[in-house]
Amino acid sequence: MSQQETKDMNQHFYRASAADFMKIPGSPVAYWADQAVLDSFESEKLVGEIASVKIGMGTGKNEIFVREWWEVGFHDIDFSLKSTDDLDKSSGRYFPYNKGGDFRLWYGNLQQVLWFDAAGRAAMDRMSGHRENGGWNYYFNEGITWSFISSSKFGVRYLPHGSAFDVAGSTLFCDENNLRFILGFLSSNVCFDILSLLNPTLNYQAGNIKSLPIRLDSGINSDVANNVERNIEISREDWDSYETSWGFRRLKVLESAGCSSSASDCYNSLRVTWNGWVEEMRENEINNNRLLIEIYGLNEKIIPDVPVREITLTCNPHYRYGGNRSEEELEALLQCDTLRELVSYAIGCMMGRYSLDRPGLILASQGETLQDYLRQIPSPRFTPDDDAILPLTDQEWFADDATNRFSEFVRVVWGDEHLQENLDFVAESLCLHAIKPKRGESALDTIRRYLSTQFYKDHLRTYKKRPIYWLFSSGKHKAFECLVYLHRYNEGTLARMRTEYVIPLSAKLNAYAEKLEQDKDASSSAAETKRLEKEIATLHKQQTELAEFDEKLRHYADQRISLDLDDGVKVNYGKFGDLLAEVKAVTGEKPSD
Repeated sequence: MSQQETKDMNQHFYRASAADFMKIPGSPVAYWADQAVLDSFESEKLVGEIASVKIGMGTGKNEIFVREWWEVGFHDIDFSLKSTDDLDKSSGRYFPYNKGGDFRLWYGNLQQVLWFDAAGRAAMDRMSGHRENGGWNYYFNEGITWSFISSSKFGVRYLPHGSAFDVAGSTLFCDENNLRFILGFLSSNVCFDILSLLNPTLNYQAGNIKSLPIRLDSGINSDVANNVERNIEISREDWDSYETSWGFRRLKVLESAGCSSSASDCYNSLRVTWNGWVEEMRENEINNNRLLIEIYGLNEKIIPDVPVREITLTCNPHYRYGGNRSEEELEALLQCDTLRELVSYAIGCMMGRYSLDRPGLILASQGETLQDYLRQIPSPRFTPDDDAILPLTDQEWFADDATNRFSEFVRVVWGDEHLQENLDFVAESLCLHAIKPKRGESALDTIRRYLSTQFYKDHLRTYKKRPIYWLFSSGKHKAFECLVYLHRYNEGTLARMRTEYVIPLSAKLNAYAEKLEQDKDASSSAAETKRLEKEIATLHKQQTELAEFDEKLRHYADQRISLDLDDGVKVNYGKFGDLLAEVKAVTGEKPSD
């Protein structure tokens, strides 16, 4: 090292040459810098000399221009652009928009879209934003991106063609032949060590990236690039395994369902695959670190190891959940969440968003109907709900409620013979973390309890408070609740909800109340009488709540409310007063009367 460490009897101090600091762009006082690193600033090219690093646009008002991709009509999004020259030829209204996001390497964090057609650009020009910002000629190009602010290491990722990018999603553009090697360098322990000299905070600015010394003619480029290519593939498959990705095709746990009649076996098989992904990615990262440490001469300073918690795959519980948890706790969380995702996917199949017969989205644009679905899939194994209104009641008041339909879904996927075994596995998995187990409860009742008490909270969290299934609720006594699919909502949905479900339920509650009164009069057991009285009291509260809900529902149904998906979920969700649950969580405001 260039520093000469002089040791006193009682203390350590460093004597460092100011000339050494001058080698580092910005001349930070990094007295701990290794001599090999200091020399690399003189001997190697800087990233900014071989690549263009751009900081992206500011829209002026993201609430107007930026949406989660699932909020808008899927057919209105154009994923195909490769440059801004393609904009005027596109019929799309929205385009992928890279906004940085959480710490993740290799691929991912692609969820937002930007209103950027001619009308959108004109509206943006009237704002105080800066859509040009030096990046205009680079929008929609292939590149390397990262999150401006990180709570962990430098999370750098491959950005495919098709995205504009935000200030928080700064992007590097370079020769295609160098892209994967540069990505390998930027994701390495060597790069992170050098970045700590340039900027000891976790705010990774474009200037810091431009100032990194990089060796392109090292003889290891192809080895590093091959490891990077494979890690991108793994990371992309992992990212697209979840329904919040626009590249989602089918739930992974169902991929081996045709070869097994056991949901448990399918999960265990998938778990082996996931472990393989984590180990392969970790090995590739360690190998790249080892190669780069060698050519930078940092064997004595940096170790190539990568902790498993830094393998940024959603299927890796050490990364996904973190914290000081045991292996047993991590496995329980992963199994529970995977089965929660199965329930969510099943709801999607009930709504017609997905199908067991074809991968990818089926109905995902405004006003689509069951007939639109059947035109694409004439003979489905599992037919969607005809009106996209799914009751989530704590008792079985309707044969087509979400719980019964989920049981049918499991039967279609894994067959009749092991239906109970598979329902048991789902229920047991949900009780690992999502809900508490309840003694003596059947599997189907556990699933019903999850759907009626916890599913919507999970849905809000998964979809970042921009839900696609909306929970209409009569109130705290849960007399009636149902899910409605945003993209299949129409002006007659509330009227149908009232005539097909709420009014019939009122009659069912009245009949059930009469039966309970008769049972109470006939009871000779004090304990039984007390139990029946308690149930009758609860039922009366539900009857009152349902009557009030019916009156409000009739009022809103008469208005024949229409939605404009371009306004976003936050605005549209607020149009229904307190008919919907969790209004404040979604809109930020209390519901109006």
